[in-house]
Amino acid sequence: MNVVDSSGWLEYFAKGVNGDTFRDAVQNTEQLIVPTFSIYEVFKRILAQSGEEEALKAMGWMTRGTVVDLTQEIAIQAAALSVEAKLPMADSIILATARAHRATLWTQDEHFKDLEEVRYIQK
Repeated sequence: MNVVDSSGWLEYFAKGVNGDTFRDAVQNTEQLIVPTFSIYEVFKRILAQSGEEEALKAMGWMTRGTVVDLTQEIAIQAAALSVEAKLPMADSIILATARAHRATLWTQDEHFKDLEEVRYIQK
């Protein structure tokens, strides 16, 4: 199972330098877990930068994976991870979602650089 964090989704959609690195995780929708928090972050950024039509196209792709809501259990685990690893709220929610589904987290975000179960791609 895979979770692509917001930085990975944005890099993929923008066809950035590392966009191809995220392709396998993004396109293998049967193994893709999508936290609702990632949907929020990606939609917001694309909406602001490219408009509603592009943001909706991105959501269409993201929701091909299994969308996972923020549950009480994930919220509690995220809070603990935030304290333990000194992660910001969004990052801790996304990591807790990945761990709840025994998924690899794909990211360019340095907050995750040295954590287990993370595939960190340097910008």
